[in-house]
Amino acid sequence: MKKEIETLESKLVYSNRWMTVCEDKVLRLSGQEGIYGVVHKPDFAVIAAVQGDYIYLVEQYRYPVAGRYWELPQGSWEKSDISPLALATAELREETGLVACSMEHLGHLFLAYGYSDQGYDVFYATDLRQSSSDTDPEEEGLVAQKFSIAEVEQMIVDGRIKDATTVAALGLLKLKGRL
Repeated sequence: MKKEIETLESKLVYSNRWMTVCEDKVLRLSGQEGIYGVVHKPDFAVIAAVQGDYIYLVEQYRYPVAGRYWELPQGSWEKSDISPLALATAELREETGLVACSMEHLGHLFLAYGYSDQGYDVFYATDLRQSSSDTDPEEEGLVAQKFSIAEVEQMIVDGRIKDATTVAALGLLKLKGRL
């Protein structure tokens, strides 16, 4: 069976330790040639740390959109050999200082598959205990706070939470009966 779109050539346009951008020359099934710009980034983990009727969010400055926003703890590492569970465990502790005795994997989603191959694993963390946080320099000024689930839902409705990953992850948790 012939591929729907075949890559004829791939040209590296930009690369740093967090991402690679390529321009691919492609051939469509119809015989029409075209191009795709593709951002390659490692998958990340997003963690819904829930304690009773409360959920933990982090707020940090997001340079591309020049503002501070609330979102679920999330992140990736440059290491590609780390498991999604180990990544989620480390990111939760790093950003919030929380350790979860129970971490349930709820699914894998793609961030923006129109231009990127990056995906993310959604975790439901419960049975939480406080430890110490250990943020990266890129997370300077990060704040972690506990909110009622009802308040977080209102923050989404009001537009105070704008992170699509957070909205999608919370929707998945709700549909799976965890919230």
